[in-house]
Amino acid sequence: MSKSNALENELLLHLLQNADIALIGDATGVRGSSTAGSLYVSLHTADPGEAGDQTTSEATYTSYARVAVVRSAGGWTVSTNTGTNAALVTFPAATAGTNTVTYFAVGTSISGAGKLLFSGALTASLAVSAGITPVFAIGALSISED
Repeated sequence: MSKSNALENELLLHLLQNADIALIGDATGVRGSSTAGSLYVSLHTADPGEAGDQTTSEATYTSYARVAVVRSAGGWTVSTNTGTNAALVTFPAATAGTNTVTYFAVGTSISGAGKLLFSGALTASLAVSAGITPVFAIGALSISED
């Protein structure tokens, strides 16, 4: 059994844009958070997998940090069961060290293990070394629910 397309889209809207899901549970449905907050995009050198957390295979170049993306239409676009970044996602420039980044993930914590919500392969690997600033264009990071 699989989820309906309508529910898949509503789940993404709820997680990425803090939208309510009507007609589930009581009369108010499943409500968004009183404060939307942010989710945190991370870079990974290998697939963190479904059992991983935000630190699994996470990038380690010097000055690396996760990037906060607000849970709203300004942070994420959701359409046809797919969520994408609605603005540039710019990571700190590497000051030392090297990584070849092949995956990105979205999780709940700015640092530490955190709960991994989604992960996926980049369309092309990214070699990061001193002076390189990883930047992802609008729509470049795609999350699908199916």
